[in-house]
Parts: sequence; structure tokens; C-alpha cells
Amino acid sequence: MDSIKDIVQQKYGRAARHARAGQRSDCGCDTSCCSTITSNLYDEGQAAAIPEEAMLASLGCGNPTALAELKLGEVVLDLGSGGGIDVLLSAKRVGPSGKAYGLDLTDDMLTLARENQRKAGLTNVEFLKGEIETIPLPDNAVDVIISNCVINLADKDRVIAEAFRVLKPGGRLAISDIVVKGNSVPEPVRRSMELWIGCIAGALEEGDYRERLTRAGFERVDVEPTRIYGSDDARQFLGEAGLSDESIVAQIDGRFMSAFVRAQKPVAAAKTCCASTCCA
Repeated sequence: MDSIKDIVQQKYGRAARHARAGQRSDCGCDTSCCSTITSNLYDEGQAAAIPEEAMLASLGCGNPTALAELKLGEVVLDLGSGGGIDVLLSAKRVGPSGKAYGLDLTDDMLTLARENQRKAGLTNVEFLKGEIETIPLPDNAVDVIISNCVINLADKDRVIAEAFRVLKPGGRLAISDIVVKGNSVPEPVRRSMELWIGCIAGALEEGDYRERLTRAGFERVDVEPTRIYGSDDARQFLGEAGLSDESIVAQIDGRFMSAFVRAQKPVAAAKTCCASTCCA
């Protein structure tokens, strides 16, 4: 996993530098899978509300801010916040009485995100450096955790456990991610580092995703498909990764999807009073 993190930092760092130069970078992974997955995620109104550099550095597979039902005054944490697009949009939704944190490991992305925060003029934002497996926030600190196609690149169980820890009782997990429908991903795809970085090879199977969240203590777990990738999509991103074998295409046709994953941390059980002191 460390080698994957090293390569992710290199590639995403390059993507951040491209964005600061006003250039769109294909996910930092040199494959067309990125444009297939990351395009057309934000509407014109959202794009107009944030700096262009935040849009240029957008490498996600969904728009968690549009589906997370954020409320005024809430505290939000974005895991793997990149150039800050979802953090800035979240900060606008929760308003001055709320707060939006972004957590990222890549220095170039953090620099870009802070520049975008300054351009947006938002004061209820804080970008933190760190790994999403060890979130640098105390227990029960945030109302909502969002993430955009990042958990696939990490140690899933550790991230899920950390998300559970820092959420307040009743807090919500609302993430966009790549999910597999059905059986396991073919090994040639798993072994492709380029597709790891493109959030494909690290994807969890839908049932496995649900099971891991439930095992960590989450309830009300739901996986909602937002886009299913067919054979034409598969040929496009597999070809760039050197996997043009039609037998592989056939194995993954319709098997990968962008999905919105929801879960909730249970509300703490109400304390029951002692009969001798308050129930007489």
C-alpha cells in the first residue's frame, strides 16, 4: 500500500501543479479513464461559485456535496480533499456558522486548495495534512464526512473505522466512490497501478462495502448507483493502461459503477435513570 501512496502523491502532485498553471490534468494518471469518470460532475452554478483552479484539479467520480443534504451550522470533513472543490462547496452550504475541513496528504494539493480558499474568500474552511487512515481530529468532531473517489486508494477498514470515530453520534457518511457489481475484479486489472490511481482497481464489491460499514458500527447503509460503466467505457480506460484484451473487457462490462455511499453513526443510547432516584 505504501508504494501506491507514493505514486498517488507523485501523480496527484503533478495534477495540482497543472491546475495552478491553468491546465486540466487527466487525473494525474495518464489514462483516459479519468476523463470518462471525472467529467460533468458539477453544474454550471457550482462551477461559477468557486475558483477555476479548483475545477481543473477535480479528480472525483461524483458530487457528494449535491447529495449529502448539508445543513447550516454543520461541521463537514472531506477525506482526500485535493484542490478543495468539495470543501469550498460544502463551506458555502453550511454557512458561516458551520465549518468545512479538508484532509489531504499531498503538499501540492494542499497549497492549491489554500490558494483556492483565499480566492473564494471563505473563512470557515481549514485544510489539514495527513492520511485518511489516521484523521487528525478528535472523537465525535464532525457532523458529516464526505469523500470523492479516494477511499479506493486507501486501507478501507482503517478509513471506515476512523470515519466512525470522528463522526458525532447521528453523524452521516456521504461519499462518492467506484463500486463493483458482482464478483471480484480480474487480477490483471487489480495489478495495474495506473488503474489503482484511477480509482478502478481498488474498488470494493457492493456487498463487501455494505458489510465493512456495518461491521464498523454504521447503520442505514445504502449504495446508490449514479453511473454504470459499459464496454465502451472499459475499452477506453483499459486500452490506455495496456489492457486491450477483449476477454477482460467482457469480464468487467457493466461491473463498475460510480455510486453514492451513505451510512449513519448510531445516535447514542439515551441514559436510563435509576428507579430509586428518578422514577419513583
